[in-house]
Amino acid sequence: MTSNTETAALDFLVSRSDLHQCRSVPAAVTRDTALQAGQVLLKVDQFAFTSNNVTYAAFGDAMSYWNFFPTEEGWGRIPVWGFGEVVRSEQEGIAPGERFYGYFPMSSYVVVEPERVGTSGFYDGAVHRKPLHPLYNQYLRTSADPSYQESREAEQMLLRPLLVTSFLIDDFLFDNGFYGANAVILSSASSKTSYGLAFMLSRRLEKTYQVIGLTSPGNVEFVKNLGCYDQVLTYDQLSSLPAETPVVYVDMAGNGEVRSALHHHFGDNMKYSCAVGGTHWEQRGGAGNLPGARPTLFFAPAQAKKRAADWGPHGVQERFGEVWRAFLAETKGWMKVSRQSGPDAVERVYRDMIDGRARPDEGHVLSLHG
Repeated sequence: MTSNTETAALDFLVSRSDLHQCRSVPAAVTRDTALQAGQVLLKVDQFAFTSNNVTYAAFGDAMSYWNFFPTEEGWGRIPVWGFGEVVRSEQEGIAPGERFYGYFPMSSYVVVEPERVGTSGFYDGAVHRKPLHPLYNQYLRTSADPSYQESREAEQMLLRPLLVTSFLIDDFLFDNGFYGANAVILSSASSKTSYGLAFMLSRRLEKTYQVIGLTSPGNVEFVKNLGCYDQVLTYDQLSSLPAETPVVYVDMAGNGEVRSALHHHFGDNMKYSCAVGGTHWEQRGGAGNLPGARPTLFFAPAQAKKRAADWGPHGVQERFGEVWRAFLAETKGWMKVSRQSGPDAVERVYRDMIDGRARPDEGHVLSLHG
């Protein structure tokens, strides 16, 4: 997986005020960067880029995603999930050549400051990351991760972070009795996070609701073939839903017009409404003064924290592990993995994603190493 051919180290930056502006620049951290005691240099070997990462950028300021990997003023490095290899280490218990899964910048290299080093991995204890949620600061040692399969690294990068969010939304809705709703409506139904959530919702033995997916006309057949939605509609068909049905809306798209239309259609029967993603990031807004439940932003780490208290320190990980294995077993083969490397490929995939040209059945695994 690691190329022996070294190219110039790069950082991929996007404008925090205009996501259409992006550029690759000489990296702040290179293979030769000097380390202080306790630091580790990781080569960012490969990473996934999905609509989830567009959400990180769209909510970069509001949710502090830009704070994980600071860069020059006015610009940001989008966090991505991927695999890194230890190049050099000044931290006891972490050796060169070890491989870790976690949260990385869109860069060639990164320096971390491991703390709480153990068999399973470590947490980055860098000062600027301490105020940020520990869910994003953990790095898992592949040699000790029971869910890790070398042949399924691509699926782990592309799907596992999204499925964690899906798992926590599903659990949150269950924890709240689905707010008495008879239907759960998901926008951006072709997205991987929506697919994961629909997969879990459809498997619940106590299912007393319909799972309804909203998508664009070109994705209708793809979404139907996933087999976990009770009904699939295009966005312009949402008014055909019976307005007297109590519903929950999980907004994966961030489209203010769709949100407003649904709230006005269902009125007081909109029992819960949350925003999760921002695939339609340019159409955000429209959350104020709507009939029905007030739209809220779903923050997955908050539910993870609650369940850690409810289930104990390993409860979330154990329950998620069961779902993750079931999802991998039942969904193998539906997604084509596209692997590309170099700054031009990274920029091309980035632009396709923010402009809505990405295919729902394709997953992108990238590297800034040529």
